[in-house]
Amino acid sequence: MKYFDREVLLVDKYEIIIRIWKWLQKASEQDIMSLPVLKKGETVDMFNYDCEEQKWLLGMLITASPSQPKNTPSNWKIIERPNTINFKKNFIASNLYKIKHWEVRLDDYRNLENEKATWFIDPPYQFGGEWYVENNKNIDYNQLADWCKGRNGQAIVCENSKANWLPFRQMAVMTGSKYKTVEMIWSNQQTNYDWEQLSFEGLSA
Repeated sequence: MKYFDREVLLVDKYEIIIRIWKWLQKASEQDIMSLPVLKKGETVDMFNYDCEEQKWLLGMLITASPSQPKNTPSNWKIIERPNTINFKKNFIASNLYKIKHWEVRLDDYRNLENEKATWFIDPPYQFGGEWYVENNKNIDYNQLADWCKGRNGQAIVCENSKANWLPFRQMAVMTGSKYKTVEMIWSNQQTNYDWEQLSFEGLSA
């Protein structure tokens, strides 16, 4: 969100994600803050919503690192922590104004024009990406690597530590709903991570 005022294009193959983004561009702060805060034993389906996108958004907020909207939290501790959902709602509501001018597109990355830009590329991971609706089963990672290296401008690619389709460097430890993983980065330009030697021993990817 640091450069939100620039010309921004979001592209994804998962229709529900695109529809949530498009709804957020039209949503008011009240639309977000009116989302229910689930108590233990409650599900997303127990409440009424103005539209499917509003329900889907809540389904994304009730779990860590979701691959799709959920009806029940994957771990009740997520919503039992004080103000977890309220924090997320406040964050979204206070940032709605930043995304109004963005272009959000349902498409395949291979259809994009190779224009000069900063390309942030976050594909389904080579190992672990099978759980997404639009998953890694039909991705040719050698072809994707060539595509990333051929971008006109700065390319930044995220992966985890098992990936081998680009020479990734260690970046950060990420806490998911079940495991801690090591987030990796590759870029065609220098980053701070080119010079840091980080220790992530004992962590599963």
